[in-house]
Amino acid sequence: MGKYQIIATAAMGLEALVAKEVRALGYDCQVENGKVTYHGDEYAIARSNLWLRTADRVKIKVGEFKAYTFDELFERTKALPWEQFIPEDAEFPVIGKSVKSKLFSVSDCQAIVKKAVVERLKKHYKTNWFEEKGAHYRIEVALLKDVATITIDASGSGLHKRGYRADQGEAPLKETLAAALVMLTNWRPERPFVDPFCGSGTIPIEAAMIGQNIAPGFNREFVSEQWKWIPEKVWNDVRTEAEDLAKYDQPLDIIGSDIDHRMVRIAQQNAFEAGLGDLIQFKQMQVKDFTTDKEYGVIVGNPPYGERLGEKAAVERMYKEMGQTFSKLDTWSIYILTSNEDFEHFYGKPATKKRKLFNGFIKTDYYQYWGKKPPINK
Repeated sequence: MGKYQIIATAAMGLEALVAKEVRALGYDCQVENGKVTYHGDEYAIARSNLWLRTADRVKIKVGEFKAYTFDELFERTKALPWEQFIPEDAEFPVIGKSVKSKLFSVSDCQAIVKKAVVERLKKHYKTNWFEEKGAHYRIEVALLKDVATITIDASGSGLHKRGYRADQGEAPLKETLAAALVMLTNWRPERPFVDPFCGSGTIPIEAAMIGQNIAPGFNREFVSEQWKWIPEKVWNDVRTEAEDLAKYDQPLDIIGSDIDHRMVRIAQQNAFEAGLGDLIQFKQMQVKDFTTDKEYGVIVGNPPYGERLGEKAAVERMYKEMGQTFSKLDTWSIYILTSNEDFEHFYGKPATKKRKLFNGFIKTDYYQYWGKKPPINK
């Protein structure tokens, strides 16, 4: 087994959560802006892809170095051990980005990295031509303040693509952020869970997967499954482990509701795609009509933000109704994500805690209202 430098990329504000997940898999890691780095073998690459709920992608770091000129970028890229990663028949496109660096032309950087990799592989494989018809190894050159980090993407589609989303609404919440919203609460699988703005069902589905400890990547494929240097046995072992760790008999009390009956239908469809259709109850309902006699539950909501012209007043009225409805739930903990900076004013109560998060490119706050602590046996 080899030892690789692995990078799990993360949306801004979720780095600490990704690091917590990486450590739970048994790997020591360092947290940086937008990424968590650690060392591991082929099993670590497979397990990271299968299990990380809040990371965007898993990448293999091939090298990192300072590059002020195109010559330096070429020579230092060429000096990296590409033959250890890329077989002769591989398809290896290069993507790039550059921030605050002298080498600001991304297309030039991509072309130079591609040429350097080709030169190195030509020498190793003793050939002048690569057909690039085999497995996919997407190389990325990322320049930040003149430091070039060169990686190969081990995920393929982003990790938010769990494979269960048959349909979605206009502004779907990424599955990785939905999982983060659940993991940032005090919810436990034996307590009730409600999402009163469920849309296409992403938050309740992610909650159910967390509740039953189902690996988020269990029902999808990863590009690195085609890589010759990760044996098929590794993937089989990791999937068997995930199957063994799942708690399919864990009962759950999860409800998702939405004002739009079409979204409720889509949410039901997505839950069935995820194999969780019987576990989650979906219903059409306005938030002001929510009532319950259950105790010590958790509400997680991503309501409309009122950012569109003409929607603001209606959304702020709804926040007010929400505050009045939820004020009766003194044992419940309530978590609301919104970009509306006056949310607490309309809701009628200051949050116990706020956390800055990004929903795509929208800067939001996660407003947390903690209910009474349940008795020890709850």
